[in-house]
Amino acid sequence: MTGRPRRLLAALLAALLAAGCGTSEAGPQPWHGGRIFLATGNTTGVYYQLGGGYADVISRHLPGYEARAEPTGASVENINRLASGDMEIAFSLADTAADAVQGRGAFEGQPQPVRALARVYSNYTHVIVRADAKITALSGLRGKRVSTGSPKSGTDIIAGRLLAAAGLDPDRDVRRAALSLPETVKRMRAGTLDAMFFSGGLPTPGIADLLSSAPGTFALLPIADLIEPLGARHGSVYTTAELPKEVYGTTSATPTVTVANVILVGADMPDQLAYDLTRLLFTYQADLVGVHPEGGNFTRQSAAGTDPIPLHPGAARFYRAG
Repeated sequence: MTGRPRRLLAALLAALLAAGCGTSEAGPQPWHGGRIFLATGNTTGVYYQLGGGYADVISRHLPGYEARAEPTGASVENINRLASGDMEIAFSLADTAADAVQGRGAFEGQPQPVRALARVYSNYTHVIVRADAKITALSGLRGKRVSTGSPKSGTDIIAGRLLAAAGLDPDRDVRRAALSLPETVKRMRAGTLDAMFFSGGLPTPGIADLLSSAPGTFALLPIADLIEPLGARHGSVYTTAELPKEVYGTTSATPTVTVANVILVGADMPDQLAYDLTRLLFTYQADLVGVHPEGGNFTRQSAAGTDPIPLHPGAARFYRAG
């Protein structure tokens, strides 16, 4: 059982327990029965690691609540599950979240009632090719076997947009496979894929494992030159940065495209709960850093900059108080 029915059942059970205990002056019950589910991403990605750390912080420091991180296909799936009531918190790429709010792209004509708690670290787009394929530009993927990430993920969206910016039809000019990161890594090693996309924080565990396990077999492709056609069509949500050579032990830095991540909740979340969830991100940020270095790559000032995704009123109150 998922979504609203599960929540209604939890609320009913809580009410029955309270009645059975003879509690006539009980205070407000925790929202959704005190259970918070976090929609994250692939198990070898940063979303899943940070989501697990955030869930632990919530469970330990928010009285009345227990949180659990759930692996998912990432951004689009996460927003759909958040909007349906199946999840209480979701990680998403900012471009996908902007589409959801505005009813575009995967959410065409169906704006989603989501709000932001914070803008956090940035995702770096990893385009990895087999070194023996001699591919030096994204246009060289024509006719190649390419994984564009999990279905309904932010990676899949940005991969399609980058291929189009390079003059390729994502569904006709490449042999496209929508695969999770673990499955993609497995097939890259087996030689049944020529290239892959993944949008993630640094380092992404699955990427680090792939590159370190077969030195010289794979190469990161520079794609920052595509920012102009990408921005002309999709706006300023994308930026560029160099993926440092130290991250994966490459011979040089790789110019790439980046996009921010946001932590989302439903518009119906109580203001006080949204305030408390936002406060925990900063009060226990050191705990998040202990889970993954990207947990430290946001500040109170940067986190409030979620436009065009509206801040939840509870989160906005937290930032104003600072």
